[in-house]
Amino acid sequence: MRVLGVFRLGVLSAILFMLNTLVAFAQTGAGALGLDKATNELRTYFPSASKLILAVGAIVGLIGGVRCYIKWNTGDQDVMKAIMGWGGACLFLVVVALVIEAFFL
Repeated sequence: MRVLGVFRLGVLSAILFMLNTLVAFAQTGAGALGLDKATNELRTYFPSASKLILAVGAIVGLIGGVRCYIKWNTGDQDVMKAIMGWGGACLFLVVVALVIEAFFL
């Protein structure tokens, strides 16, 4: 008896899903306009995001430079490791900003 109830629920769910997809496909004109509007709105954010990433990269570079300078003056043995780490982080942020501009603008 319980299996029959689960089967009915499954059939009812499938019918409702099909009806919802038919309604969604019937509204393709409005959906396409909405997607175009969203795409255009997102494109306006990418130049600002790219500039923000470059600004964060500059701040990370300044902090990293100061920290490496302090390590170098104190005679720490891991100065090159710190320089490579901070430099890699700055380089990564610059490359991400350039990739965002290249792909999305």
